[in-house]
Amino acid sequence: MILERYINDLLYRYECVIVPDFGGFVTNKIGARLQKDTHTFYAPSKQITFNSHLKHNDGLLANYIAASENISFEKAATAISLSVIQWQNQLQSSQVALENLGILSLNSAKKIIFEPNESTNFLTSSFGLSNVTSPVINNYKQVVKPLETSTSKKKVPAFIKYAATAAILLTLGVAAYSNYKVNEQKVTIAQQEIALQKKIETATFVIPNPLPTLELNVVKKTAKPFHLVAGSFQFRKNAEKKVAQLKQKGFNAFIIGLNKWGLTQVAFTSYANKNDAINHLHKIKRTISKEAWLLVKE
Repeated sequence: MILERYINDLLYRYECVIVPDFGGFVTNKIGARLQKDTHTFYAPSKQITFNSHLKHNDGLLANYIAASENISFEKAATAISLSVIQWQNQLQSSQVALENLGILSLNSAKKIIFEPNESTNFLTSSFGLSNVTSPVINNYKQVVKPLETSTSKKKVPAFIKYAATAAILLTLGVAAYSNYKVNEQKVTIAQQEIALQKKIETATFVIPNPLPTLELNVVKKTAKPFHLVAGSFQFRKNAEKKVAQLKQKGFNAFIIGLNKWGLTQVAFTSYANKNDAINHLHKIKRTISKEAWLLVKE
């Protein structure tokens, strides 16, 4: 079984995919950017990182493999463990190349180093968008050559000079008079607008039967797409019972809805921030339920 293929599928829908007893692959959204030295525009994408501290089994990967291969959860978990053992053995002597994900290796301190594959974009909203390289446009200046003068100019008669001067003065006079009339018209319009505004401000409007005043209380809803899943139930009654139990323990528990297998999912609580959700998930796994896992649902 090629484990990374299932991890690839899940990273398109979830922000974090944990491989039990090995580590977690976490995605972070990055916006469109420009690489100035190569003049390349990159589309928005998800950047993959690896966190070796995320080792607790949240059930997400095993459940997906079990549903995809039509096998039991136990067989899926066993297959994951075998792949992890194979990766750990291979890391002792060489690198581990994960298809479309990146390369795993050990540093001098025997810590896992992950180099992501930047050619794969896990952001579904950027599907079909490719990187664009723009050609370099060099700045240029247009040189305008002065008109060449002739040394053998003929003299212009004096009456032509006077006629040209008179034409210029006449043109300037007409233009000045036109500008004066335009400015005078603008001043008149402005004065009329000011007078009308004063009338409106001092006017009194009487409404015989005014409508009652309505007060609307608008509550701004904060998006919380990061859900800490407590379990999935075939019967809704069992899901409602689980919600009541969690609320007695102080959680803001609620029913998320049906998943693609028709099971009713129940959440401990939800968060707007992914880091807060992951930190609380670890606490729940240590103290309440090892089967809790993170669901990202917009």
